Amino acid sequence: MMNGYYRIEIGLQNNKRMEIRTSLGKEICPDGRIRVLICEQEEEGCRVGKIRLEVRQEDPLQAPENLAADSPVKVYAALAEYPEKITAMYMYNPWWTRPAFAEDSTEIPEKTQAAFFKLKDRCACLLPMAGEQFKTSLSGGTKDELCLEMNACAAGFGQIDEILYLYAEAPTVREAVHCVFSRLLREKGIAPREERRLPEMFHYLGWCSWDAFYTDVSEDKIRAKAQELAQKDVPVRWMLIDDGWFPSRNKMIRGFMPDPEKFSEGFRGMIEDIRAGGRIRWFGVWHALGGYWAGVDPESALALEEAPYLHRSRNGRLIPDPEQGSGFYRDWCDVLKNEGIDFIKVDGQSAVPFYFENEISVCEAARGLGRALESGAYRMDGAIINCMGMAMESIVARPSSAVSRNSDDFLPMQEESFVEHLLQNAYNAIYHNEIYCCDWDMFWSKHVHAVKHSLLRAISGGPVYVSDKISETDPEVLRPLAYADGQLLMMNRSARPTEDCIFTDPRRNGVLKLHNTASWGERDNAGGIAAYNLTNEPQTVSFQPADVPDLKDTGKYWIFDYFGKKVRLQEKTESYTEEIGAGEFAWYVILPAEGRGACLGLLDKYVGFTAVESISGDGDTQVIILHETGTVGWAGNEAPSRVLAGAEDMTGRISRDGAMWSLPLPEKAEKAVITIQW
Repeated sequence: MMNGYYRIEIGLQNNKRMEIRTSLGKEICPDGRIRVLICEQEEEGCRVGKIRLEVRQEDPLQAPENLAADSPVKVYAALAEYPEKITAMYMYNPWWTRPAFAEDSTEIPEKTQAAFFKLKDRCACLLPMAGEQFKTSLSGGTKDELCLEMNACAAGFGQIDEILYLYAEAPTVREAVHCVFSRLLREKGIAPREERRLPEMFHYLGWCSWDAFYTDVSEDKIRAKAQELAQKDVPVRWMLIDDGWFPSRNKMIRGFMPDPEKFSEGFRGMIEDIRAGGRIRWFGVWHALGGYWAGVDPESALALEEAPYLHRSRNGRLIPDPEQGSGFYRDWCDVLKNEGIDFIKVDGQSAVPFYFENEISVCEAARGLGRALESGAYRMDGAIINCMGMAMESIVARPSSAVSRNSDDFLPMQEESFVEHLLQNAYNAIYHNEIYCCDWDMFWSKHVHAVKHSLLRAISGGPVYVSDKISETDPEVLRPLAYADGQLLMMNRSARPTEDCIFTDPRRNGVLKLHNTASWGERDNAGGIAAYNLTNEPQTVSFQPADVPDLKDTGKYWIFDYFGKKVRLQEKTESYTEEIGAGEFAWYVILPAEGRGACLGLLDKYVGFTAVESISGDGDTQVIILHETGTVGWAGNEAPSRVLAGAEDMTGRISRDGAMWSLPLPEKAEKAVITIQW
């Protein structure tokens, strides 16, 4: 897409700016002072663009003319082919990215971290690189050029030797993104999502104090909420105590132990009582990357105790040191572990430029703190929710922790915020999922959009937790998400937009369709598509099973409309089409058609097909083992002659609606074994 010609704008500390023009692979030094080389090499289908720049100091006794702090280098790359469409993932604030749908490179927003291009007969992904010192991002270029802007958040650099970008083309955006991020992971020496271990508690339903109490959290309120969950038999298995639990002054932390005015005897006694009185097993707490938003209070005893591990920044903040800070996190996690805490949520991770501006380069500081956090928190066994950290230098700074928030906050008091929340989570997952199990944030089970949110979490492939106030939890909204013991029916990865949605703003045209897959029986070969109409008019939703790229079978598929409770048999490349109303949504399960019937699993669960642990038998008999009892369904055109639940004949209790069959099973604690005979 780029033709190998570059225009480079360079800013120096003396307020001088100069422009250099060069071509790929040609080193140039037009005035004898500034030497520039841009080269590119291809590695396994990924193009790696590199820049080497040197500001030569001719007289060591003269004041140096090094690179400026603000926009020291802008590289304009000439286009050989104009994209038909661009989706730019840009930092709309310091913490999160969201999509912008652009027609050409002039419309690319500042601080774009990744861009997807629709070319004439293929797609592409361009990833500006967060390097060793300098972070590159895309910004609005010209009609004929892309603009790559480099910044270290520090002045005084006289040399740059960095990867400038990673670029790949492929038939689909999914393939191009995967190619680019595979190269990124190798460069950074960090693990891909599939090699990051999801801590056990995040396989279960959770609750967080934030939207329930905000910073006005206390022992009495946590106990009351736990009691309500037990009384309502809601299978929440973990609780997260968010902001407000530790002593602070002016947004600075003063101690590692809970605030004695809120938790008079610490956490341990409360946690032991709650564990004994219900099903809640795990507890977590919140803190910020700097301790608290403004760091550590320099007048506190904590500042003296942790002095070897802290850094006083030029702007006066006392924060964990990028090199020695693991001691700070280690000491805090030791205290928390002794109090009965099992995991932590760490906010404000992209605040690194605020802490170290003009002191330590942004990439170096982020890398140091990311590794310090993971090293220091070893007592938590990797159980960290990384949050407010979608700046690319933060994304690539965590070697192994599995969970990362995927969007801005759920805002319960703003009903209109659902669309933005959905938009961010869907499009951020296109690239964020390559590295992390994406956390799509908490929600309220009693809310005007509660069911929309619950379906979104069911297909998110990440942790699921609510933040209901005391007495406000609705068990019926949560029931489709988890088994009776709180274990989630979790899908394989983050839900992502179908390819035909990636370059179209769903708020203006059509519907947003999200796809995902999960195990079915002993096979990893079933999935579904959720459709959200984000417009104020009825829209037509149309998809094929082939739109879910992970599906491996080539034959026919059953489509199960979860809310409409109907099924349809069709070819993999045949379109399923229907109308959904303004602001409405739908969930379609897609199962390979096998033999005489396809088991839909538990009909009261969004991803109920994952409850099918195994399917065996010959052509006339199927034996199905379900993880849990409930109402089981299957799709098929032929009536079974006999159905057994264990040894009990249930044939007379079968209900039929067209090609869909359902059967309420006896309520038993153990797994259900169903035998269907034709």
